[in-house]
Amino acid sequence: MQNIAIQIRLATPNDIPEISRLIPESVRALGANYYDAQQIESALVHVFGVDTQLIDDGTYLVAVVDNEIAGCGGWSRRETLYGGDQAKSEADPLLDPTRDPARIRAFFVHPRWARRGIGRMIINACEEAARKAGFRKLELVATLPGEPLYAATGYEVIERFEIDLPDGVKLTVARMQKQMS
Repeated sequence: MQNIAIQIRLATPNDIPEISRLIPESVRALGANYYDAQQIESALVHVFGVDTQLIDDGTYLVAVVDNEIAGCGGWSRRETLYGGDQAKSEADPLLDPTRDPARIRAFFVHPRWARRGIGRMIINACEEAARKAGFRKLELVATLPGEPLYAATGYEVIERFEIDLPDGVKLTVARMQKQMS
């Protein structure tokens, strides 16, 4: 694999249109071996999407390759574990870093850039930022295609459950945690 210049930076509101295009491409391609078409399309309507609160909080990152967003993901000091703007009606309450885990949220990699270390780079940047904010524990809800990445970076499954989507579709996911040293 040749050396690729990957820049990790904070997402801005100007990135929202490109992130909004990346998410369905990522979910449809990388989720196809784990979820059926109905689950994928339902999740794109009800769960997966841009969470502008993360961008506003300055905790959402993009990986840029050749002036194109190749991946995105973030961390949060707020209660919500998963879901984009379509799943919320108001700002989430803040977490207490002395007792609550920070949230790892909304990771998507463009299929063309999958398995090239972009997800890991974003996770590392998120963990460092959460550590600087005083958090010592991290928590996330992983989709089935995302679980191997999180497991490889030290997250452990605490529970598996199904998200009941409004149209009756169920999406199997795993709640995972990691203690930071």
